[in-house]
Amino acid sequence: MTLIKSHLTLEEYLKYDDKTDTTYELVNGELVPMTLGIGQHGEIADFLNYCFRQEIKRLSQPWVSKQMVIGIQSPRGNRWDTVRIPDLVVLLTSQWQQLQNREAVILLNEPSPILVVEVVSESTKNIDYRAKRSEYSVLDIAEYWIVDPLTEKVTILSLSEGFYDETIFTSSDRVKSPTFTQFNYTVSQILQGDFLV
Repeated sequence: MTLIKSHLTLEEYLKYDDKTDTTYELVNGELVPMTLGIGQHGEIADFLNYCFRQEIKRLSQPWVSKQMVIGIQSPRGNRWDTVRIPDLVVLLTSQWQQLQNREAVILLNEPSPILVVEVVSESTKNIDYRAKRSEYSVLDIAEYWIVDPLTEKVTILSLSEGFYDETIFTSSDRVKSPTFTQFNYTVSQILQGDFLV
């Protein structure tokens, strides 16, 4: 059995391999295993990833949407040893290409993603609503979606002068995105991961 140091640096995190399939976020230097979530969690992420890719194509934007494969270095207090792995990340295609031959972590000195999505689960709700909201605003991520199947709502946070303006959508509301202005799905459709609702 290998003992893990109590705190890892970013460099140690990027090289860390425990020979399992476990994905970890780095929070204040500590490895935090990410749970798979219930099936609905994955269904929501799949649905939104598909929708975002269709919108990117329709808009002819030089962007990509990636699901659970990109980390974002994030500040926490005075430390810079936190890496978040959002459920979805929309970023420039050129930036994605630069991540092909190194660890897929967007560093603090690199451009921020265009949009990130977190799907809330019972174990992550406080982190998704509070900690990540603060961290993503400091990183100047223009749009942050919090998709919450527990309360059946979608919250879109739009960055304005360093702070997030919040818009909450529920039930049959059509979700309005500043990035994807013609996104035309309801909260119910998103939560069911279903185009036919």
